Amino acid sequence: MNNEIFYNPHAGDLSFDAMVQAIVDGMHSDPKARYELLVGTDSSLNGTQVDYVSAIVVHKVGKGGRYYWTRVREKKTFSLRQRIWREAWLSFELAQRLLKGLSNFSLLTFNLEIHVDIGENGPTKEMIDEVVGMIIGSGFAVRIKPKAYAASSVADKYT
Repeated sequence: MNNEIFYNPHAGDLSFDAMVQAIVDGMHSDPKARYELLVGTDSSLNGTQVDYVSAIVVHKVGKGGRYYWTRVREKKTFSLRQRIWREAWLSFELAQRLLKGLSNFSLLTFNLEIHVDIGENGPTKEMIDEVVGMIIGSGFAVRIKPKAYAASSVADKYT
């Protein structure tokens, strides 16, 4: 993931470190605001490959937000279950990296959530307990559809 590029409609292409710096700069520009950092991944089948798009949404509560996204292409998985687990794992890994990157900057306050593209309706409903349990057990807050907009709206836009 060292060559990973994050895209932002305003800033263009950024390395992971440059994206973290952009997030920090944005938060420092209005330090009294309340921030939520939301990480989610969605995927789509593309022939023999799966496109996984992970998004980081920086929500300045009550004042809008910005987002950054990245794409990973992998060999096609054999089941929806494997694909959903891979989406959740990519979000989990990205959230960990984001926290580590932000830990170098003091006085930043934010809530971080992982948004998982599963919900009460549809074929993924039987996976809710196990996927949500894995994320909560790892110390992260989690949301599912319809409240998981980092995955089901932002990341989905680029799959």
